[in-house]
Amino acid sequence: MTLDELRQLLLPEHLALIEEHRSDNPAAFALRFQGCADIPSRAIAEQLACRRKALKKLPTSSHKPLLYTSLALEQASGEASAAYKASLTGGDRMIDLTGGLGVDTVFFARVFREVVYCECDPVLAELAAYNFRMLGITNVEIRQGESLAMLYSCPDDSFDWIFVDPARREGGRRSVGLGAASPDVVAVHDLLLARAPNVMIKASPALELSRLREELPALSEIRVVSVGAECREVLLLLDRSNVAGQAVRRTAVVLSQDGAVVQETEGTGEEERGVALQVQRFFYEPDAAIIKAGLAKKLALDLGLAFVNARVDYLTAEEFIADFPGRVFQVVACQSYSPKTFPGFLRRQGITGAAVQRRDFPISPDEIRKKFRLRESDSCYLFFTRNRDGEPICVHGLKAAAAGKVHAGQDRSAIPEC
Repeated sequence: MTLDELRQLLLPEHLALIEEHRSDNPAAFALRFQGCADIPSRAIAEQLACRRKALKKLPTSSHKPLLYTSLALEQASGEASAAYKASLTGGDRMIDLTGGLGVDTVFFARVFREVVYCECDPVLAELAAYNFRMLGITNVEIRQGESLAMLYSCPDDSFDWIFVDPARREGGRRSVGLGAASPDVVAVHDLLLARAPNVMIKASPALELSRLREELPALSEIRVVSVGAECREVLLLLDRSNVAGQAVRRTAVVLSQDGAVVQETEGTGEEERGVALQVQRFFYEPDAAIIKAGLAKKLALDLGLAFVNARVDYLTAEEFIADFPGRVFQVVACQSYSPKTFPGFLRRQGITGAAVQRRDFPISPDEIRKKFRLRESDSCYLFFTRNRDGEPICVHGLKAAAAGKVHAGQDRSAIPEC
């Protein structure tokens, strides 16, 4: 969207047109009004498409007549994760260095007296100003321009918190390293901490976590956040008072779709890994945030679970854990894998289709499905991995019932050992 298109959209007659056609198919709208010089049909069609997507990502604020750009909406935080980030902060004054669509700013505005929103893109800055008005937010100051230049002009301790969500696109491709993002938070580490004692960096979910302390000396905590079982954000919390050599805490946060905290697991990632002698009655796959944070070992210790092998984060136990943060499967059978004998296993189990997943296994799910002519299924699950001795195995599982009693009487001998 161009600045001219945005200003056309902001005309009362065009805002009214968006409302009038809010249920229309965006492509059909664009085709219908194509060639109408006095109507920004492409920009309105974009709004109609964005509003549909916003209903899921921004379930509360999207009921207001807000405006979006497709890319900004795609990159914006969802309300659940934005609310969680705000819950970790609070104070008198904070600055969002990478304002974007302004979703995070909206939630920060609820816990700070004043929020400074910075955005280098003039379209997004003007669009965010309109959205803040529609949401009744009055304690946000908008600064359009290069945020680091503005930060350099501020005196030390201008803010209680700084939030930054660096752009992770480089040469048209998405990057994950901190140094390749913009702004480069590694390079401006000292500047950030001079202007505020607390800094929150939203990083890529694919970021490697093992050596972050070397890049960010003030790093005090890593929080990995999932929403609805999908890993959404890695939050890096910097504290000016952090003592050199102090351990970096890791926390995995599991949020429901509505933002409720389902589980928080905290640890160091250095816990012992206990491996089971064999796959037991129930098979557990931890939530993506727990796996990403390297805290499956801590979760296993807390819940009395054992790992299927020493390399991957599949867990097993004889007991059913109803509130396990992740997926739980009743084990129907466990079979040593061999290409020659596996078709017989499928016939005996009556399996013609399955959801296929693999970890530490040489063949991809697509190759497995093709090799054994397995169609997709959402009721039968096949997990390909290795046992404690490193031998390839396949675990046939069904999603465990909520009460955990459907197969609770199953004889242990009915599960082949592997």
